[in-house]
Amino acid sequence: MSSLFYRAAKLVSIPVMHAVWRPRVEGMEHVPERGPAIIAANHLSALDSFFLPALMPRRVTFVAKNEYFTGNPITRMIMSGNLAIDRDSAGAAQAMLDAAAGILDEGGLFGIYPEGTRSPDGRLYKGKIGVAWLTLTTGAPVLPVALEGTDKVLPPGASVPRVHRITVKIGKPMTFEGEAGKARDRREVTDQIMEAIRELSGQEYVPSYAKRPNA
Repeated sequence: MSSLFYRAAKLVSIPVMHAVWRPRVEGMEHVPERGPAIIAANHLSALDSFFLPALMPRRVTFVAKNEYFTGNPITRMIMSGNLAIDRDSAGAAQAMLDAAAGILDEGGLFGIYPEGTRSPDGRLYKGKIGVAWLTLTTGAPVLPVALEGTDKVLPPGASVPRVHRITVKIGKPMTFEGEAGKARDRREVTDQIMEAIRELSGQEYVPSYAKRPNA
């Protein structure tokens, strides 16, 4: 999606979003004015990838499953500009990480949900190590982010958004030392990021991976 279309989409969506869902944002001062950063957020709703880019002062690119790009026209419009991924294809995860590293190397903002899928019950699940690989490979800082209320706007299985206030909490940038090629370093970094998200969100933490909704 061109930067012109992206700006136009934000001009249209932001007034609607503020009028309907009255978002409250805390910690926006932590978002750097320029340079790369990783937005690592909890994941409660399919609309998370709409609300976060719309509220951020800079363009942010997320990864979303292919189905969001082939569904109804509204969903396709919301997801345009994000990276599509076929989660069932071999090598999909690494291909996504390589594309994300490219965005960060160019000084962009990249958004990722370390849980890998939406929470099935509102709790925070164990994070996957891709976010650690990204920050250790590129050196980009991680901004932990907590979303609240988006699961009330569009609960799992719902197709029509509801009116409910949402909150976005952005934590201080986190930087890490370690080697991207070492599993132990990736695990430790990921766990630190998930703990920062948990502190912001107040969610109950589950030390196991969340099952995908279609599993």
